[in-house]
Amino acid sequence: MHSRADLAENFRRLGVTAGDTVMLHASIRAVGPVAGGPDQIHLALKDALTSSGTLMMYASCPEFYDEVGRGHLTSEQERELLDRLPAFDAATARCARDNGALVELLRTWPDSRVNDHVARFVVWGGRAGDLIADQPWDFAFGHGSALEKLLELDGRILLLGSDLDAVTFLHYAEHVVDVPDKRIARFKVPVSVGGRRVWRDMAEVDTSTPAHPNWPERLFGDIVESYLAMTANTGAKVGSARSYLIDAQGLLTHALAAMRSKAGGAGLA
Repeated sequence: MHSRADLAENFRRLGVTAGDTVMLHASIRAVGPVAGGPDQIHLALKDALTSSGTLMMYASCPEFYDEVGRGHLTSEQERELLDRLPAFDAATARCARDNGALVELLRTWPDSRVNDHVARFVVWGGRAGDLIADQPWDFAFGHGSALEKLLELDGRILLLGSDLDAVTFLHYAEHVVDVPDKRIARFKVPVSVGGRRVWRDMAEVDTSTPAHPNWPERLFGDIVESYLAMTANTGAKVGSARSYLIDAQGLLTHALAAMRSKAGGAGLA
């Protein structure tokens, strides 16, 4: 069984240092049993970061809040949602289940903050406010987003036993890469305006499917795997979880080249 102190030391050995800005993806199951329960995982990472460091995770929104108009639902389902789905409340809405349980534990822990958007991030620490300031409504993973601000803070991405294909940061690369024919998703989100529910239009580079016709289903996983190999990053164990600490700027440079290459029909750069 792992302890909070064990995990904090594992994070430090992986390369996490005081004052870092880190975006975390985590599998509680991969870490293994932890004395005191899974909250000890994010507490251990905070111990390694210290109060001068900053932690971010992607929370998103419960099912259906960003689905009306995408074309994934039947007309009957959309009519029902338009009639019944309450306005999105970023402060209280649960995190998307696909993002794992740890992000919900972090969201509900004291001193965590979120941005007021269905493309929602949970943040904690010294630069938390900077990450979620001035969140753009449309193209919420692109310019001006928390992901771009992660770059500006020389942030790193920490994969704690998580799927290499689940790196949310690469949605930023999708948004800013200069290739034609990217798929744009347009949909509606229920928000509260003056106490009334209003359906507000939103647009993004489509994050629900490959955003370009030539990109494969697991492009993100391919990009991360090839970047780890190129940088000889073999990771280390945190608890029982194989984990990797990745420089966001380096991954972005690699991803943009790969996305341009694949958009033209070639292999990974």
